[in-house]
Amino acid sequence: MRTHTSAGALPAREHLPAGESGAPVPVLDVVIPVHNEEKDLEACVLRLHEHLDRTFPYAFRITVADNASTDRTPDIADRLGRVMAEVASVRLEQKGRGRALRAVWERSDAPVLAYMDVDLSTDLKALLPLVAPLISGHSDLAIGSRLAGGSRVVRGPKREFVSRTYNLILRSSLAARFSDAQCGFKAIRADVAERLLPMVEDTGWFFDTEMLVLAERAGLRIHEVPVDWVDDPDSTVHIVRTAVDDLRGVWRVGRALAVGALPLDRLARPFGDDPRDRTIGGLPGGLARQLVGFCVVGALSTLAYLVLYSVFRAGAGAQVANALALLVSAVGNTAANRRLTFGVRGRERAVRHQAQGLVVFGIGLALTSGSLAALEAAAGAPSHGTELAVLIAANLAATVLRFLLFRAWVFPDRRTDQPEMKTKIKKAAL
Repeated sequence: MRTHTSAGALPAREHLPAGESGAPVPVLDVVIPVHNEEKDLEACVLRLHEHLDRTFPYAFRITVADNASTDRTPDIADRLGRVMAEVASVRLEQKGRGRALRAVWERSDAPVLAYMDVDLSTDLKALLPLVAPLISGHSDLAIGSRLAGGSRVVRGPKREFVSRTYNLILRSSLAARFSDAQCGFKAIRADVAERLLPMVEDTGWFFDTEMLVLAERAGLRIHEVPVDWVDDPDSTVHIVRTAVDDLRGVWRVGRALAVGALPLDRLARPFGDDPRDRTIGGLPGGLARQLVGFCVVGALSTLAYLVLYSVFRAGAGAQVANALALLVSAVGNTAANRRLTFGVRGRERAVRHQAQGLVVFGIGLALTSGSLAALEAAAGAPSHGTELAVLIAANLAATVLRFLLFRAWVFPDRRTDQPEMKTKIKKAAL
């Protein structure tokens, strides 16, 4: 898997500035990947150009990405580029839809990048609703969905079965929540693409599925647009071969996610993109979200701890049962808070974080064990219910301390790990 990306998390999304039609830098770059499409290419580009020119309020570009065509496709693309200023063409000597999208998107100067299939099966009325949330700063990616409520689809039972089965596989194996991975009608913000594309390995039809899965796992916002879609009976997509390649991709991505091989934390957005969130003084960034996450994890950990304590207590003394239950729940608590509360993903520093978590565990053990010892000294042989009540109170005190230590020591703000941030902190301290 590709893992190289620029350091640091993504900045807050901002509304893109409005541009004039015909401006030198387009707001939207629509890519049409093609291979031997001499029959449909010209009609597609003319129809798309007319629609954008008539309805799209920003400057735009249409880029034809030719995937090693052997017919007249590249000549037609070049001719369209000469007669229409908003049309460009790119020639690639290797096939692959993902390869074509990556090649164009990585070089494009437009802040919003999109693509659609040359058959224009998707009604173009969905194009503005697709890219509007990206322009406004509301979302990071947008997809057209044939399976969302409100969509209208005309296609045969074979393709309907394949599409629904594939999306069911994604939901069950990769926990995907988006409804339609294969619709050839998608868009992405360029700042997201810059970080996300280097992590996407596939160069064929699985490219956009992999892109969506990684984006969703990183916590990026994916906007879905119900579309009107009519199946192209002359489509050249080989269903069986594509399905096999997709299943291989599902296995590869699932394995990479399971072992934490991707630095998805570099795609994280700050909590609260509203500028008002950044003007509140005296409140550390992300504190509200972290408190909520920590409380949820803490509540589940406490339940697990109490169950484990009751199980261990049946065969051991109170102190031994407390230590074992706290140790097991502490390891799970550290792992859950690492990922869910403080947004740290991947294997980097995982062992160190667990070691620091065990130190925090030791402090909690001292508090709870001390409370048990004090109870036994005062009551002699307390009941099991009294022991649990004392342990709950001691754990509440330990929880507050655990959060402070996690936030300040175990999982400090990752921005302070960056060299430029460290330099600023040192200068401020002088």
